[in-house]
Amino acid sequence: MTNIDFIKQYVATAAINIQNTVQLLQEDCTIPFISRYRKDKTGNLDEVLIEQIAKLQKDYETIVKRKEAILKSIQEQHALTPELDKKIQQSFDLNELEDFYLPFKKKKKTKADVARENGLEPLAKIIMAQNNEDIDFVASKYLTDKVINEDEALQGARDIIAEWINENIYVRKQMRRLFQRKSTITTKVVKAKKDDEKAQKFDQYFDWSEGLTKTPSHRLLAMLRAENEGFVKMKIEVETDEALDLIEEQIIKKNSDAKPHLQLAIQDSYKRLLAPAISNETLQEAKAKADANSIQVFANNLSQLLLAPPLGEKRILAIDPGFRSGCKVVCLDERGDLLYNETIFPHAPQNESAIAMKKIRSMVNAYKIDAISIGNGTASRETEFFIKKIAFDKPVQVFIVSEAGASVYSASKIARDEFPNYDVTVRGSVSIGRRLSDPLAELVKIDPKAIGVGQYQHDVDQTKLKEELDTVVVRCVNSVGININTASKHLLSYVSGIGEKLAENIVQYRAENGPFEDRKQLKKVPRLGEKAFQQGVAFIRISNAKNPLDNSAVHPEAYPIVEKMAKDLKLSVQELIANKEKTALIKPENYVTPEIGLLGLKDIIKELEKPGLDPRKSAKVFEFDPNIKSIKDLRTGMILPGIVNNITNFGCFVDVGIKESGLVHISQLKAGFVSDVNEVVKLHQHVQVKVTEVDEERKRVQLSMVL
Repeated sequence: MTNIDFIKQYVATAAINIQNTVQLLQEDCTIPFISRYRKDKTGNLDEVLIEQIAKLQKDYETIVKRKEAILKSIQEQHALTPELDKKIQQSFDLNELEDFYLPFKKKKKTKADVARENGLEPLAKIIMAQNNEDIDFVASKYLTDKVINEDEALQGARDIIAEWINENIYVRKQMRRLFQRKSTITTKVVKAKKDDEKAQKFDQYFDWSEGLTKTPSHRLLAMLRAENEGFVKMKIEVETDEALDLIEEQIIKKNSDAKPHLQLAIQDSYKRLLAPAISNETLQEAKAKADANSIQVFANNLSQLLLAPPLGEKRILAIDPGFRSGCKVVCLDERGDLLYNETIFPHAPQNESAIAMKKIRSMVNAYKIDAISIGNGTASRETEFFIKKIAFDKPVQVFIVSEAGASVYSASKIARDEFPNYDVTVRGSVSIGRRLSDPLAELVKIDPKAIGVGQYQHDVDQTKLKEELDTVVVRCVNSVGININTASKHLLSYVSGIGEKLAENIVQYRAENGPFEDRKQLKKVPRLGEKAFQQGVAFIRISNAKNPLDNSAVHPEAYPIVEKMAKDLKLSVQELIANKEKTALIKPENYVTPEIGLLGLKDIIKELEKPGLDPRKSAKVFEFDPNIKSIKDLRTGMILPGIVNNITNFGCFVDVGIKESGLVHISQLKAGFVSDVNEVVKLHQHVQVKVTEVDEERKRVQLSMVL
């Protein structure tokens, strides 16, 4: 099977599209570049499918590499038969390959090894043959000074048979299928930990049992966490009798004196070898699926968060609210640079509200502030009420912004490098302000796991989580495009083909030579070669550039085509851009080249209509219910405005203006069955919810969606 055949099993597209995509990937083309600028080669595959092809190509290479290692090992043992070689060559299932290799794998000395050393393998073969022989009499022929009676001889033979059964590929397939379809997951509390305060959050798993296939990912990850923390013991089991019957059907061919011995060997093989191995394998597969599910939820949330509506280039006053330690205030210019910082104490215990009002009013006027950004942590609502009491000389929008991860950023090397002369409180406030003006540019500086959107992110495979989240960040950055003259090196590092080192070089070049005036200037950046230029140039924007196309998503390789389009219409390129009436006259089939086909040309025409358009919407002010300040103010039946601040497989969490977010269970999202929460709500969506339950003691709020 070729790599193309392997990938085609999972991706519904023509083989030529897969082949071209793999070729582009092997030529070091990035996924954003391929999906945007090589549509005619890939058959218009989107980023998600290209990412899937890239992963499947890696899977194929992993399988091929493992096959080679297995074949080499068996060959070195002089045990590779033509039949086995053929089976291994034809297999592309890692579990099956490991089953083929199992008899040849180096392992610790087993009971079967001891029995073989004692010369009992011929006896095991006689029992397996199931001929009409007197097994007890045959066993007496194998007595030695190490095998002192028939029972020991038969036990040794059964140990060998048990190992053979465990290594039987058909039996393992049957067991694997049985566990995958019918296994039950059971958890029992560790009695010594039952009264542990930390264990109480897992109390529903103190005595729990359900079919593994029916266990949702979040519940499996919760059980695994409970087990890892030592509060419960977990088992994956199937009906023993059904498992034994399946093995007997394969091993026992007829009634004979050998049958009772085979049954004992089967029971031993299942209990001691097969069940533990297949049970563990089944759990690992279920865990991998749960990880993938959880990682996808996190990735979807992160994507929505990064692409949240920006306020844009406005002057912002940002507040990190607090009580005793005061509210940390910073003033930022249109580029997010720090102009001024101050601490005010409008709340208890100081209660200096009059002084604080005067200071805020003064800062708004002095620094020409357009909007105020307030972190949503401790004292957020109180600070919002305080700000809204101030009579400003001009309209000033007030936003509540998620401060998740701001403290992580403020203590990071990135923040120290940006603000070496300021402490963590000032840096945190700056982050709260910047994530209002441009969430994407600010949040790329923070480890996605610290942003707090997702479920059980610390329990899943961390390598796969990082890979997926990095992919999401790259996808978001390149879908928006970045201003090369204002972007930080952290934002630049996610641009297609750029990376961390070239991003540093770009920032250094910009510092030494001033703002970039055109895209071609990128080639002057040290170590930025033709490949990096090709992959990244169209994802950067240069406002007020000499060539207006430099502030669009049109790739420089297509500039001659655009120039010809403009010339044919007797216009300059500048006159053609954003001229919908004229772009409608362009017939793309007249401009096809060997490199750029109809799909690419249609994209170019679409881009000319609205060059450099930011796919994100604009930020909107949201008003919480002014009467709701804490969980104590909630009453069952209340209808409240809220903002979706996290999405999981089992529902979404909604901020209604208090410290505790309320859960809208998936069953309460809308009438009828909901299979995917993201089909109903999006992160940061403004919604109306109804309070259905309030548990002040456990600080839990249950909500239902009001449609």
